[in-house]
Amino acid sequence: MSQPLVLACGALVSELRAVLASDGLSEHVEVRYLPANFHNRPNRIVPALRELLDELDPHADREVLIGYADCGTGGTLDALLAERPNLRRLPGDHCYEFFAGSPLFRELADAELGTFYLTDFLAKHFDALVWQGLRLDRHPELLSAYFGNYSRLMLLSQTDRDDVVAAGRDAAERLGLRFEHRHVGLAPFHDAVSVSIRKVA
Repeated sequence: MSQPLVLACGALVSELRAVLASDGLSEHVEVRYLPANFHNRPNRIVPALRELLDELDPHADREVLIGYADCGTGGTLDALLAERPNLRRLPGDHCYEFFAGSPLFRELADAELGTFYLTDFLAKHFDALVWQGLRLDRHPELLSAYFGNYSRLMLLSQTDRDDVVAAGRDAAERLGLRFEHRHVGLAPFHDAVSVSIRKVA
């Protein structure tokens, strides 16, 4: 029987490794990662997944966990899952939801709609993925167009590292947003992955 397969966003490397190790699953699944910068180009996610699936699971006979939520694919990821019953994905619309857990995320979103969210990975790589990724380094005049309707930056942290909080605070200042921090840890993500991975493992 083929080893179960996980195809995941590159922004989840540290967290996914930690969860798989804590559950004793690291040696029992094959994991491949897609580029983290697809966060800014969600139209590339499904074509890249199709390419990997054609390479690693051409006969659709492996159980596969897709390490994404919808993540801006506009339902095309779910359409891919509908084509292949051996696929399942993480729950929710985006990584902020499965890191925070749906109840907390809904509470935060309802409290202040104009919120820009960061995870540990996005805080640490803010320059590359947000500032440069949105070309604000070359076109600062775009700042109000991108973020004019936001009022708050919420860091949903997986660790309690001071440098991550400092990076989130700096990002908020650069974007002109009020900074808030909620330490969510790995428990909600662990639950999401564990439930999904045990269905494929």
